[in-house]
Amino acid sequence: MKQLLSFFVLLCILNSCQSEFKPVTFKTTTINKVYEADISVIFNEAEGKNELSKTINFKIEEAIISTLNDATKKTNLEFILNDFNAEYINFKKDFPDAYEPKWELYIETEKTYQSEAIITIAISTYEFKGGAHGNDKIRFINLNAKTGDLLTKDDLIKDIGAFKALAKTHFKKALDNENKALEMEDFFFGKPFQLPKNIGFSDDGLVLLYNVYEIASYDQGYTEFVIPFDEIESLLILN
Repeated sequence: MKQLLSFFVLLCILNSCQSEFKPVTFKTTTINKVYEADISVIFNEAEGKNELSKTINFKIEEAIISTLNDATKKTNLEFILNDFNAEYINFKKDFPDAYEPKWELYIETEKTYQSEAIITIAISTYEFKGGAHGNDKIRFINLNAKTGDLLTKDDLIKDIGAFKALAKTHFKKALDNENKALEMEDFFFGKPFQLPKNIGFSDDGLVLLYNVYEIASYDQGYTEFVIPFDEIESLLILN
């Protein structure tokens, strides 16, 4: 009887080990195809062919595409790159004296955080089709580390009101001396303090980032600050 009991205990231990969650690992993928436009793509890709890796990779590609201009109804990154290059080639044909400087499209991602619950990927894109300057943008996506599903701020934060108040305090701290003379409404186009669209995790805490034009003027550039975990942990559902 004791031997039979020991067998069942051992079997339970083995089953527990086999069912233990294994976090996904990432590799860096570079698209090396030569284009006439200046195109550079480096992104994180979940390794393996299981459903979790497939879901994560789909969400990353989908998010990259969503940050680009003229990407409506296009669901494949390769199509986006080919279309951008073809548009540049046609532009050179139509305006042979005005095709310099080269059009540019840069895409890069970075895994900024990974735990047993959350994976945060930062996506940086830059597009230039002539003119005074290009368009650059950063987007954070937070993924459920066990399913690959996209998480919203409501999935991450218990009390949005308390979080917004805390974020406002840190936003004020992040302003430099020159900007401290401005009123809050000057940054938010006449409105009171607003949370950014981009909220993600780093090893230091919760990162809040405003893209160019999201607050203030183009010259303001990005506005970014971090709320340390010891200040935000009580408001987090997941981390």
